[in-house]
Amino acid sequence: MTETACDEFGPCRVIQLYSPKEALRAFVVVDNTALGPAVGGVRMSPTVSLDEVRRLARTMTLKNAAAGLPHGGAKAGIVASPAAPDKERIFRVFARMIRDIVDYIPGPDMGCDETAMAWIRDETGRSVGLPEEIGGLPLDRLGATGFGIAECAEVAAGFAGFDLAGARVAIEGFGSVGKATARFLAGKGAVLVAVSDSRGGVYHPAGLDHAALSEVKRLGRSVADCGKGEVLPRDGIFAVPCDILVPAATPDVIHAGNVGKIQARLVLEGANIPATPEAERELQARGTLVLPDFIANAGGVIMAAMEYAGRSEQDAFTAISERIRRNTRLTLERAAADKILPRAAADLLARERVRQAMSYRDY
Repeated sequence: MTETACDEFGPCRVIQLYSPKEALRAFVVVDNTALGPAVGGVRMSPTVSLDEVRRLARTMTLKNAAAGLPHGGAKAGIVASPAAPDKERIFRVFARMIRDIVDYIPGPDMGCDETAMAWIRDETGRSVGLPEEIGGLPLDRLGATGFGIAECAEVAAGFAGFDLAGARVAIEGFGSVGKATARFLAGKGAVLVAVSDSRGGVYHPAGLDHAALSEVKRLGRSVADCGKGEVLPRDGIFAVPCDILVPAATPDVIHAGNVGKIQARLVLEGANIPATPEAERELQARGTLVLPDFIANAGGVIMAAMEYAGRSEQDAFTAISERIRRNTRLTLERAAADKILPRAAADLLARERVRQAMSYRDY
């Protein structure tokens, strides 16, 4: 096992799982539980690593704390393809392996959905993001994360010096989060000019129809096949002229090799850890406002916490709007006052809450 660095917050548990019979490898990192049982998604990918899961678990600690939720942070990763024909079997075996990690509440993440959460719930008795038929608030179908990003955008646009209505938007990663983000931003008057997925992208300065693009994806095709606009290579989206860029796929997609191409005035991190620290600093130095992941994309975990507490769909959407708008404003005001990066300001806010909670604990 690779040694995992620890600090004042954790991680409190780092677990590698392996089933010889199933040839199943997985990781679970419970980062911190001072605020309550840890909530965090299960990521299913053939390339997911322990280091990635560790970084994501810390992001969840900060995200839950910043959102004012009574939950700590954790994350899990299953080393397998989401297209595996025995996906249900993989999730059920994984669930049995984490049954006794009772301070970890799994939720959906990249490569899984509410059906996978139902399988985990059936095996362990705990998960969030469940299908509506068994009492859940299906985060992907309702678009919780995308709704929160749109609420964040409405506040952040004013700090970036432009109106959201008419703003040009580019979304990297047109999956569940990307599609919902496009839908809710369009509802606020923004114009979707570029999207991409793992197979390519498309740019059309006059605007793209998010519903038509969603239909293309439903048919199993790439957004590059939509038949409208200029076809782009997968990473070409980072160079398109836009006001708002939303990276909504995998970690570290904005880095030293492409950050100089970005023309956006505002970056809203729809994915977790989508930019390297160096890239965030360079964007800020050039005057591009970057809203960190654990502020911008907290809508999903806020809805998950509302589900866990037995609250309604309307309660969840109200909580997402109120908390993300407040945290966006607090983060940007503190960043401006202290002349620091928005990530540093958000980090200070979240860590203050975790430290306070830890002061009441004896462990």
